[in-house]
Amino acid sequence: MEKLFQDAHSIIEDSIRKVLPESAVKSVLEKVSFSGGIYVAAVGKAAWKMAAACEETMGDQIRRGIVLTKYSHSEGPLKHFEILEAGHPVPDENSVKGTQQILEMVSTLKEGDTLLFLLSGGGSALFEKPEEGLTLGDIQEATELCLACGAHISEINTLRKRFSAVKGGKFAKLCEPAKIVEIILSDVVGDRLDMIASGPACADTSTCADALRIVEKYHLPFRKELLDALKKETPDRVENVEVHVTGSVSEFCRAAAQAAEELGYAPYILSTSVDCEARELGKYMASVARTISQEKACAFKRPCAVICGGETVVTLQGKGRGGRNQEIALSAALGIEGMQNLLIFSVSSDGTDGPTDAAGGIADGGMVERLRKKGLSAERLLAENDSYRALEQAGGLLKTGATGTNVNDITVLLFP
Repeated sequence: MEKLFQDAHSIIEDSIRKVLPESAVKSVLEKVSFSGGIYVAAVGKAAWKMAAACEETMGDQIRRGIVLTKYSHSEGPLKHFEILEAGHPVPDENSVKGTQQILEMVSTLKEGDTLLFLLSGGGSALFEKPEEGLTLGDIQEATELCLACGAHISEINTLRKRFSAVKGGKFAKLCEPAKIVEIILSDVVGDRLDMIASGPACADTSTCADALRIVEKYHLPFRKELLDALKKETPDRVENVEVHVTGSVSEFCRAAAQAAEELGYAPYILSTSVDCEARELGKYMASVARTISQEKACAFKRPCAVICGGETVVTLQGKGRGGRNQEIALSAALGIEGMQNLLIFSVSSDGTDGPTDAAGGIADGGMVERLRKKGLSAERLLAENDSYRALEQAGGLLKTGATGTNVNDITVLLFP
């Protein structure tokens, strides 16, 4: 089993390294032509690395730059950038202050100038200015309600666009008449441009009717001010933006497949668009493991690595602590209890899974028994959404630290 755990960590390290944004940003910049003054705004969990790549490529061409990223995601000063950090997944005062500094910078842009907008996942919380009539407290409350109810990220972002003065194409309008060259590191399944960081520089494809249906679907107890904001349409046309998408969960899955193959496993990518409850994916991956172990005619031939990519959700039912990848691992542990010589791991590319210091979790067939010997019930911990405690007690937490990228999650079954 020690070799199996080593292989898992090697796959995680190699696949994350291959989806870091530096080379992707540089390749786009080599193809783009700029005019006038060049200003740079980098927003998201990968903002620092994207800005560093930009600085290395463009140097003194940059008149001014601002990085707005999550706490602890900066890696030090950059010559041409102010480095700002703020809250995620719920915006805080620094989100608003950092956004205001970016707005002040773009307010000086003239026709012929260019804003290089480097956008990555996490931007929905980090880049925020409440719409007129709303407060930061309103948005914080709405965000927490959305995260707790199990809504899909695209549904949450449909609402966020209407609560914000910079999302849903509104930021692009504020930059007119200057041109925006936007480089996006995608963390949204299917790479929907208007959903990545809630589409600050993209025309909005959602409508007020869509937003109100989401409120009804999840019975969200929004106050009148929030409901009124949902009745205001967002820009459906944006004409001053040139968009380049780089990086995605598909690339993350392919990187994991290549890393696994180099270690001697036959890689099978089942899906790059997983979108379900975290615990359901854990159960499914465990069922795949049981099928491989029992069926001689199974399509997956050992040794194998079965890979899924995407972004699951957690509907909070308890008061525990964890994240979607940790919940996948704990759920999978229940399904592979007693099975020998295999493991299932799930990891977030950005290194932070939910409001924890873990990137995800890793489970083997002995995890449930190890918890039982400590007087803990894996079933009860899962019911309480207390996956962090479960994995911590069973030696199953994965910790990478902030990685500087953000292209969703992968879940992998390793079966020698």
